[in-house]
Amino acid sequence: MSESPLKRRDFLRGAAGVALASGIGAASTASGAGAQSKPYSPAYFTAAEWAFINAAVERLIPDDGNGPGGVDAGVPVFLDKQMQLPYGHGAYWYMQGPFHPDTPPTLGYQLRQTPRELYRAGIALIDRAAMHAHKQPFAQLDAARRDALLTQADQGHLPEDSLLAAAFFALLLRNTREGYFADPLYGGNRDMAAWKMVGFPGARADFTDFIDQKGRKYPYGPVSIDGSRG
Repeated sequence: MSESPLKRRDFLRGAAGVALASGIGAASTASGAGAQSKPYSPAYFTAAEWAFINAAVERLIPDDGNGPGGVDAGVPVFLDKQMQLPYGHGAYWYMQGPFHPDTPPTLGYQLRQTPRELYRAGIALIDRAAMHAHKQPFAQLDAARRDALLTQADQGHLPEDSLLAAAFFALLLRNTREGYFADPLYGGNRDMAAWKMVGFPGARADFTDFIDQKGRKYPYGPVSIDGSRG
């Protein structure tokens, strides 16, 4: 995140393939439109953390008319669910150390915090920076100030624990992309709106006839893992 305000189209360019190919934790039982019949109550995030998550996701993928914004697509729900699954507890990473947080990220995750611990610490860190600079928590700031703080976190320019801030932002960015394009079974990509936006067929058994038909819109719409159709 090197410039502000954030550009949604730039953010999403190339993200669909990465997110769709990434490994995501085991699905919870709630999914799709039926899971959104009543307001979602986070199971992991506190009320203040939930406000931060919604405010940050809204800036990472804003609703600009080119497709659903991250909040409308259910990305915060995806994030909260992932914190409760093995992924959130660091089950897929080697977490026994030694830890070298200043090691290049190409060598893998190098912090002692599990994802859920990193989220908790990172949110608190950015909220403290917001209170110090603006006398308000992150979620209550206007868009420009939110963008500025997220940019500072990304670049390691927060006054406190810059390494942790940069690691948290990188994880939040990655997980936001994943939640936006993941199967709705995981809580995000509500109504398969992100798939519809990019023309992805979802979990259809066979769409090979259309792979080489460049420029032709896929005509049948996406399908979720659970059989729901978009």
